[in-house]
Amino acid sequence: MMQTLCIAAVQLTSTGNWQDNLNEVKELVASAVAEGARLVVLPENVFLFDGKRMRSFAESDEQDVLLNEIAELARQHSIYLVIGSHPSILNATGDLVAGGRVRQTCWAVGPDGLFFERYDKIHLFDVDVNDKAMAYRESEVIEPGDLTPKVIDVDGFKVGLSICYDVRFPELYRELSRRGADLLLVPAAFTYMTGKKHWDILLAARAIENQCYVLGVNQCGWHNATRQTYGHSGLYSPTGERLLGLQEVPGYFVFKMTKQALLDCRQKMPCLAHRRLS
Repeated sequence: MMQTLCIAAVQLTSTGNWQDNLNEVKELVASAVAEGARLVVLPENVFLFDGKRMRSFAESDEQDVLLNEIAELARQHSIYLVIGSHPSILNATGDLVAGGRVRQTCWAVGPDGLFFERYDKIHLFDVDVNDKAMAYRESEVIEPGDLTPKVIDVDGFKVGLSICYDVRFPELYRELSRRGADLLLVPAAFTYMTGKKHWDILLAARAIENQCYVLGVNQCGWHNATRQTYGHSGLYSPTGERLLGLQEVPGYFVFKMTKQALLDCRQKMPCLAHRRLS
């Protein structure tokens, strides 16, 4: 079993032009791989930052072209690549999503270029926020995913999948940790207002209470006239320390996580073993 895993977060300011978004992803992924990254994580809405076009794009020929490009990118660099979210017209059992909506799907791609796992966003962001957009209604265009936590294996490390608003629901992450997660992924498009208040606190809390590494990979900047995201992608240790991070512009960082840090934390303070349940 490998004792280290080199992971990378790629932060973007995605727009409604998937070709431009893809080109920036290719450049940043190549830079991260040059620094040793084996698992590269992209944010939510990475290739299409336009909720109203999700369904039409997911049904278009461009969708197949894009996913083929992503498969080739993972195969070219021989890496695990996690697409934070991308719209799918099919649910996990292959049935068509009804009502003109999509699933907001986090895809895991292997070094062989094969899509080997998916997680469909469970919790949808239907809230009123005091910013230019004022209100967000994801449920108008997105169907919630099945209540099935997903953990993938990357070189002997267990990696739990989630998306953005999920981070406010700790029971999901407790189930991921119960299933053996060493690293919890939170690809996101956190709004600037909510991010400034809660992003770091929520990520640190999920790390502390589950004694896992937590990697929050966010969008940043202005995506259109009304949508601004917070950025500040970061990696948190099993004790909740912010180990590395970005600010409010596109970029990436690379970090080598270790099994030993997980073991040390869990042995010194065995919180999970001390739980008392009815």
